[in-house]
Amino acid sequence: MATKDVSTMKIAPKVWKNGEMIDWDDARIHVMSHVVHYGSSVFEGIRCYKTVNGTSAVFRLREHIQRLLNSAKIYRMDTKFTLDEICDATVELVSDSGLDECYIRPLIIRGLNEDKPAFGVNPFPNPIDSYVAVWQWGKYLGDEALDSGIDVCVSSWTRITSNSLPSMAKAGANYMNSQLIKMEAILGGFSEGIALDDRGMVSEGSGENLFLVNNGKLITPPLGAAILPGITRDTVVQIARDLGIEVQETTVQRAALYLADELFFTGTAAEITPIRSVDRITIGAGKCGEMTKKLQEEFFKIIRNERPAPNDAEWLTFLNEKKTANA
Repeated sequence: MATKDVSTMKIAPKVWKNGEMIDWDDARIHVMSHVVHYGSSVFEGIRCYKTVNGTSAVFRLREHIQRLLNSAKIYRMDTKFTLDEICDATVELVSDSGLDECYIRPLIIRGLNEDKPAFGVNPFPNPIDSYVAVWQWGKYLGDEALDSGIDVCVSSWTRITSNSLPSMAKAGANYMNSQLIKMEAILGGFSEGIALDDRGMVSEGSGENLFLVNNGKLITPPLGAAILPGITRDTVVQIARDLGIEVQETTVQRAALYLADELFFTGTAAEITPIRSVDRITIGAGKCGEMTKKLQEEFFKIIRNERPAPNDAEWLTFLNEKKTANA
């Protein structure tokens, strides 16, 4: 099955919707769908990598889909599909996509009941639709970012508070806040922005978790700093502890960013991206630091299946096996 070529981006020709494979061009919603007006969606970002033995594997598929279902539960979006069913659908879709490496977007939305339309804020009358789409996506923050690092700023926009929009849910509405942070950064000549929480403590980037390196220790803001519980964040924490690196989850003051030996972002799209400056203050040597580089190396070894995950965890779902394994 040939991929769809849109400009230079290759896109899988099929999309999984509510248990069926449909054509990419048919994956459309009505303009009056609840999600369009009120942001009622939850989603995930997952990557599939080509491993050293030539097969492709999805990284931490089950953890991502479980977080998707957790996000849906918070917003009372009762999808009828189970963890296993969505995982199996994802493997099938990627296997048939013709892509060795790709980005995967599972999505659950509130649509439109066309037989009995409801246009108000109340979400309950509207149907729940579940999708998975796949496309080829390169380095989120640029091809050189993993080596050279990026320039970021501290945003003037405060991160959403957990009692207004729950940061534990990866919800579409949350990313309006992220867009403000991202746009401000881009217009200011930066690649990304770092948001503070409502107490003035460091939270996260517009779509990434954040780590500092100080005196050989790895420091990251806690869940209480209005951050998303990142799968890549958890991966880095486990890799670091496996390497004997001390990891501290603690509140971080803004000024601590400027004084860090190293800084880096983590995320499915960003992977492990070093930060070379904050607010035009150089961080460390102004390039990828030693610890960041080591964590990058071990991370890519795991996703390429060159070494097992910490504690022999099963983080790779191989397409030709349709099960989670470390070969």
